[in-house]
Amino acid sequence: MAKVLIGCETSGVVREAFLAFGHDAWSCDLLPSDTPTNRHIQGDILDVMQGDWDLMAVMHPPCTRLCNSGVRWLSKPPTGRSLQDMWLELDDGAALFSAVWNVPHIPCVAVENPVMHKHAKARIQNYQRPAQTVQPWQFATDPNGPDNERKRTCFWLRNLPPLAATGSLDGSTSRDSVHKASPGAERWKLRSKFFPGIAAAMAGQWGSHASQMERAA
Repeated sequence: MAKVLIGCETSGVVREAFLAFGHDAWSCDLLPSDTPTNRHIQGDILDVMQGDWDLMAVMHPPCTRLCNSGVRWLSKPPTGRSLQDMWLELDDGAALFSAVWNVPHIPCVAVENPVMHKHAKARIQNYQRPAQTVQPWQFATDPNGPDNERKRTCFWLRNLPPLAATGSLDGSTSRDSVHKASPGAERWKLRSKFFPGIAAAMAGQWGSHASQMERAA
């Protein structure tokens, strides 16, 4: 059993997947949990990660200014915002990514993020290319299920193996509903939601790997 911290998560999807595999799993976010639980720590991941953890998976770090899809705002900010705002948010996002990626005392680390633009890469300490890129449908078995979606997801991994696909679909029937989410106050949450198939693969594969490392230490 590994002691696992799921950073920047309020949905509990990844936390519950690790719990289902018998791990001592906790989620953490500045916001409260979406559903009642005693397994969510409402606080700053930078503080919580200082504890004794075998595996930290930071699944939804704020990425609005890091991701390639939003690079246009660095030259022409949205209405009501300034260029200075945009670049300051980029610096803050890169600093958070750098901190969780380079945390020294946690043996196994995974960080999820969309594809990054060059300005983000230049600001991240010890930046490396992502270890792998996956699609939710690669972990889907039901064409009508929640995992049969297209959403390119990059993983930066330290002392963890790339995930092996667990699905049986070929992507030809996958949906694009995440990217087509309607504008509104909750759009960010819909676009950052995680998928149960990938979460189960992470818990089964990474959880087992972290447990083996913990026993060997």
